[in-house]
Amino acid sequence: MSERKYFGTDGIRGHVGTYPISADFILRLGRALGAVLARRRAADSRGVGAGPDRRDHGRKVTVVIGKDTRVSGYMFESALEAGLVASGANVRLLGPMPTPAVAFLTRSLRADAGIVISASHNPHQDNGIKFFSAMGEKLDDELEAEIEAEIEADFVTVASDALGKASRIDDAVTRYAEFCKSTVADEFTLNGLRVVLDCAHGATYQVAPKVFRELGAEVSAIGVEPDGLNINRGVGSTDPDALAKAVVERGADLGIAFDGDGDRVRIVDRDGTVTDGDDMLYVIARHWKRRGSLPGPVVGTLMSNYGLQRALKQMDIPFIRANVGDRYVLQQLKEHGGVLGGETSGHVLCLDRFTTGDGIVAALALLEALADDNESFADARAGLVKLPQTMLNVRVEGAKAALGSDSVKRVLEEVEAVLEGRGRVVLRASGTEPLVRVTIEAADAAEVERLAARLADAVKSAAQATA
Repeated sequence: MSERKYFGTDGIRGHVGTYPISADFILRLGRALGAVLARRRAADSRGVGAGPDRRDHGRKVTVVIGKDTRVSGYMFESALEAGLVASGANVRLLGPMPTPAVAFLTRSLRADAGIVISASHNPHQDNGIKFFSAMGEKLDDELEAEIEAEIEADFVTVASDALGKASRIDDAVTRYAEFCKSTVADEFTLNGLRVVLDCAHGATYQVAPKVFRELGAEVSAIGVEPDGLNINRGVGSTDPDALAKAVVERGADLGIAFDGDGDRVRIVDRDGTVTDGDDMLYVIARHWKRRGSLPGPVVGTLMSNYGLQRALKQMDIPFIRANVGDRYVLQQLKEHGGVLGGETSGHVLCLDRFTTGDGIVAALALLEALADDNESFADARAGLVKLPQTMLNVRVEGAKAALGSDSVKRVLEEVEAVLEGRGRVVLRASGTEPLVRVTIEAADAAEVERLAARLADAVKSAAQATA
């Protein structure tokens, strides 16, 4: 993706109250989106562009807004609503809903775009804005660039009789729950399954227990008491220890952890073993391959464990690595005709079911595979043998500059030479936080930790030298 002033790999994200995650900027952002969409519709109606929107000439632009449970969501929801209405767009408010639910409802409600107010797995002090197109997909680079340019333009409010209106969708949870259940076979049931759900005090706290109970599971839940400040705190897919403990204590068959906005998921086995997205991809791919419903390659990322690549190869399943970020996984799946991909962090895309990563849908796909094969999760993933992997997050300002320094390049070359033919090293700047991520895989766990620490020290020194 080309350089952006505001957009990162997953929308716009930062610390609440610090520009651009401030009420004044978000107000301008809402107006900019509405103005760009209206301009594109007008051009399309004149025949400048092509597409189905031409038949919508004369209808107001409509934008769906959902959010997670962090307290700043109230402020940014109001700012977006005001900016959009000022541009002449109608707004449909969903309240707290998972990110993939906003993607689904954007399509279902025939809206022109969807907005999610969320910083995903980050703490409540952070927030962000993510966008979906009318098709429920991430925005393309061209549209993001057009929105950024419009933000810098004068804030123009349309005439009073052209202002948009706002309304609330009261049955959003029910609509999305029905969609989730529709992604599995009609005869599929979770009867007899004892499951603990960890909703991270986030956006899935209402809908996830509803879906799994209605499919027949015996559900107990943690992380379902959001107070605006506790999202992702000690719970959720990025901190699954509480879920692992609950699964063992309650004698559950399985634990399922979502992140704050519900697009990530991780599974905890009955003995408390915490797994990741690689395990899910392996089990689902294995099942779909057996039943002949796995077109194209499985797509992982630079962070996917080499053991996954090796295990898929043994089943004659092609594997492609994309850049980190579910938008890049999606791009590779589309380009190569695949339907299954994801990230180690728990973003899993099942494109035979939906257009974006969805924690609930991915968990149901996994449970459907286990039920069809009459296997436990532990037995199903036994063929996946991972290499030891260490990932260190080095918090630095100017991450890209540090990575470009000669000293870091030299140490990276030395580490790659040590691992050549028997391991991998990935050194990259985070797209959403001021971090450099150092990841190393090899058979010798002690060597992995030593080499990762060496690279991390080199990054810290380079950052200090350029500060």
